[in-house]
Amino acid sequence: MTPIEKHPDKNIIRVQLRQNQILKGLSEAALTDLEARLTIVDCQKGDFLLHQGVHEMEHYFVLDGILKRVVTNQQGRRMILRFTEERNIETSYAAWRLKTPTPYSIVSVTKARVAKLPMQQWVEFLDSQPALKQQFEHEVMHLMSEIMAHTITLHLLDAPGRVHRFLRKQEDLFDRIPKKELALHLNISSETLSRLKNQGKI
Repeated sequence: MTPIEKHPDKNIIRVQLRQNQILKGLSEAALTDLEARLTIVDCQKGDFLLHQGVHEMEHYFVLDGILKRVVTNQQGRRMILRFTEERNIETSYAAWRLKTPTPYSIVSVTKARVAKLPMQQWVEFLDSQPALKQQFEHEVMHLMSEIMAHTITLHLLDAPGRVHRFLRKQEDLFDRIPKKELALHLNISSETLSRLKNQGKI
């Protein structure tokens, strides 16, 4: 973990932060304040940024690569709730507000780079930026709604329907996500996904 000011790619990182969907409207003064709180983490595929069931939480800005939210039951069965790519965020803000353990893990799908800060510091920063706080909390509710819609989709749609819905929502990620990961997200086998593609059904 490296503070932005000491990172060799600090100029690129500052540009990437300004491209983040949540941070676009911030003033330079506010961005400078935020940057001083951030550290940069370079992740390899499979690295955990956050573990399920913990109380120590952080907020993440994705600068490069793809992350996933994964929930695991007591039998070890996994479900991928969502994927997040660069210019977006990952967070466990709702759990922090509810004072509950994290209900999922956040894991790197590909080689990735994120800027992060402790949740307490992120909340303090939000309190100093009312417009940002309103936008961010709306985004958190939107993400929760999308995850609920995805879960319902797994019950209501057949395999081709699930793939088509993913393509409508995140077509740009289809060729970037390993097919094994995508199949797990859609609750179908890798073989089924491959067969649908070979048959021209997706």
